[in-house]
Amino acid sequence: MEKTNKLIEESSPYLLQHAQNPVHWRAWDNEAFTEAQNNNKLILISIGYSSCHWCHVMAHESFKDGEIASLMNKNFVNIKVDREERPDVDQIYMSALQLMTGGGGWPLNIVALPDGRPIWGGTYLRKEQWAEILRQLGDLYVQTPEKLIDYAEKLTHGIRQLEPIVSEELASSFDREVFSEMLSILTNQFDTVWGGTIGEPKFMMPSEYHFLLRYAWQTNDQNILEHVMLTLNKMSFGGIFDQLGGGFSRYSTDERWHVPHFEKMLYDNAQLIGLYCDAFLVSKNPWYEKVVHSTLEFVEGELTSKVGSFYCALDADSKSENEILEEGAFYVWKKDELQQILKDDFQVFSDYFNINEKGYWENGNYILTRTDDPNRIAEQFGYSENELNEKIGTCTRQLFEIREKRNRPGLDDKSLTSWNGLMLKAFLDAYRVFGERKYLDIAQKNADFILKNQLNKDGKLFHSYKNGKSSVNGFLDDYAFFIEALIALYENTFEEKWLHTANDLTTTVLADFYDAEKSFFYFNSKDDSGLIARPAEFQDNVMPSSNSVMGKNLFKLSHFFDRPDYLEISEKMLKNRYSQLRTFPQAYFNWLDLLMNFTFEFYEVAILGGKAEKKLAEINRKYLPNKVIAGSKTKSDLALLKNRWQPEKTTIHICVDQTCQKPVETIAEAFHQMI
Repeated sequence: MEKTNKLIEESSPYLLQHAQNPVHWRAWDNEAFTEAQNNNKLILISIGYSSCHWCHVMAHESFKDGEIASLMNKNFVNIKVDREERPDVDQIYMSALQLMTGGGGWPLNIVALPDGRPIWGGTYLRKEQWAEILRQLGDLYVQTPEKLIDYAEKLTHGIRQLEPIVSEELASSFDREVFSEMLSILTNQFDTVWGGTIGEPKFMMPSEYHFLLRYAWQTNDQNILEHVMLTLNKMSFGGIFDQLGGGFSRYSTDERWHVPHFEKMLYDNAQLIGLYCDAFLVSKNPWYEKVVHSTLEFVEGELTSKVGSFYCALDADSKSENEILEEGAFYVWKKDELQQILKDDFQVFSDYFNINEKGYWENGNYILTRTDDPNRIAEQFGYSENELNEKIGTCTRQLFEIREKRNRPGLDDKSLTSWNGLMLKAFLDAYRVFGERKYLDIAQKNADFILKNQLNKDGKLFHSYKNGKSSVNGFLDDYAFFIEALIALYENTFEEKWLHTANDLTTTVLADFYDAEKSFFYFNSKDDSGLIARPAEFQDNVMPSSNSVMGKNLFKLSHFFDRPDYLEISEKMLKNRYSQLRTFPQAYFNWLDLLMNFTFEFYEVAILGGKAEKKLAEINRKYLPNKVIAGSKTKSDLALLKNRWQPEKTTIHICVDQTCQKPVETIAEAFHQMI
């Protein structure tokens, strides 16, 4: 078989970044394993993603080096994997790395036996370290292969043991009192100065603050609410938020949210849009509205295709004026540069965005960040609040136009169904809260794109889309996030086709992913093969786990369609996680949100009549996380709406725990029944 770099045949931007390497890379496929087995060669699996800074560094230092490439080509079959395109592969080998070293991260480099069982793992390594590891492993496989095979057997057994064990004694019921013990664990980790969790680096963790906002609102816990608002303020004032162009970077390297890891991911921004929308409903803080609008403008301008799909990410790195690839080069500023551009306005801009020791990063560069009270700055310069806002707005627009002429960060222009589902829901959240029709139009266009391009004739989803080609069987998160978005699309339009599509996809998920004996969903479909273990995803992280999202989807769909079997599955899933979320709530925020559905009042809201859409808009002006809402202008056979139509009236029906109150005609009366 010809030994050349095969990545030029791929569509993934990350794989194409390595298509000119002297390493004989190939994508993850059966042929690679066949070659390894036929030639009795070790497999080297290198996993990363297009916006990963240290992936770029290792590629530059090692994978572009002819001597290193020669060593890799001689002793290994080399496979490059885009972790976003194949999250199942990434999940298996990240588990292996964590078992071997206790840590993880990207680039993720694994050496495996010809059948894929891992024997060594590491992340970024300098060129000299990498070469030495490759030599040692190559020699060991020749001299004492039995030792490596024995280790691989034990490690693979350990990976398979990570599959969750169903507790023999499931919780018989749920008690809302458990929240107090879990909150005591969480509050001990609150950073009361900068928001978020104590320590660095800081990830934004939207699931955590969605749950905390809901809990604070439903229990009237002002301390929790204050922490949520502190966190949202500090995040959006910091360098992690693009003060000129909108949108959030992936995480902060420091405790102050000042210095980001500059890559901008679709999934972060999608979840944060929804979070700031809900926080606006609670606080009416106009800054949150601005954060939402500017972030959506960023997504529209930078991450949206002509066909309505959403791209994955912008890289952290871009070329500086000297044509050197540097992290954050597109976003940072020199002091003299700002003085020259802003002239007389520099000083007020400098105070507002900390062109001082607070905003300084490195190498003469400043990252725009806010720490001071705007009212104090306005008073100091003799401006009114409106005058200050106008002055800062003029400055930021001027700088944004200049920044647009810089070398741009690389774009990962593939589209993932899962992440598209998240952003689809984000646009719906913005429409729900702010009522701008444009946001609904973008959401509907994206839903149409997914159904046209990512839904196969057999009713199953694809995972990835690039250049008109859909590829890779859908994973659980593709279904879970898209179903969640379809439910939201119905709740914002009352078009039942979206709800029925969500239900059809749920039927597919139950057939292809569900283990009825263990009451959880695998990450891969039953149709997939070729992995050394079948992964399952439970812990909520920077994105909520696909199992927790499906648990919530089933809970909601059980109400819309009167499906007690859906409710039973959702409840069993939660019971299986109950002991874990009580002892380690930090990893189960979306599960905790589901737990609130079972332990606090959860409302069914049905609106029928000619003014249903108007009533819906009124209801959406209030933060109500504990509801499903259905409606129609005419008669409907949907379970929540059936036999409730009254001619000449628009009625609102409120039910909880299978008990309904009398129909009312005003939103005020409806709110009174719910609060």
